[in-house]
Amino acid sequence: MGSPSDTVIFKAQGLTKVYAMGDVEVHALRGVDLELRAGEFVVMLGPSGSGKSTLLNILGGLDVPTDGQVWYHGEDLTRAGDARLTRFRREHVGFVFQFYNLIPSLTARENVAIVTDIAPDPLPPEDALAMVGLGERLDHFPAQLSGGEQQRVAIARAIAKRPVVMLCDEPTGALDSATGVRVLEALERVNTEMGTTTVIITHNADIARMAQRVLWMQDGRIVREQTNTERVAASALTW
Repeated sequence: MGSPSDTVIFKAQGLTKVYAMGDVEVHALRGVDLELRAGEFVVMLGPSGSGKSTLLNILGGLDVPTDGQVWYHGEDLTRAGDARLTRFRREHVGFVFQFYNLIPSLTARENVAIVTDIAPDPLPPEDALAMVGLGERLDHFPAQLSGGEQQRVAIARAIAKRPVVMLCDEPTGALDSATGVRVLEALERVNTEMGTTTVIITHNADIARMAQRVLWMQDGRIVREQTNTERVAASALTW
């Protein structure tokens, strides 16, 4: 498996996020400090409402913190305007969510090409789909694919722009164990072969065994961190 370098890609300091829900303030993040390194494979665990998705969305430029700062390769994203954040997301970040967000009227190849048409140095859609084991399903529509295959198309779409970082929010949440393992194998391969920094947030503690580093979140804070001295390949996971 790939080895992380000492190069810090993301540095977050004192991140807080407060949402106003009517008259109530919800504190989603309460002063998070975090560093992510090049090529690292990180799994983030924690119950619903612990702040995992909020943190991921801020790192990916989909949301902004109420307070605190995030640097990406030394650039302060919290001071970036909308246009800069859009370019950052488009050129540097691959997102994978629990639900695949594929366009039903487009084939697998066409769903991936949506990204390659706007990326500066894309992988050909065929290469991206081959990387996730779908080289034979290029011309299938989402309705002709299983849930796991659709999720792998979503991963191919994310990696086709050659992102520096992959941010994955419950990528196996809607899948059974065997199908989920195939999705994790695809993410593992991307991390190893492309050196893409990969962060997976999940409820599933078993997935943490394949990580280089595991972070636990609770009540808007990172409460524990562990480096795995021995990692388990995705193919060996069961839950």
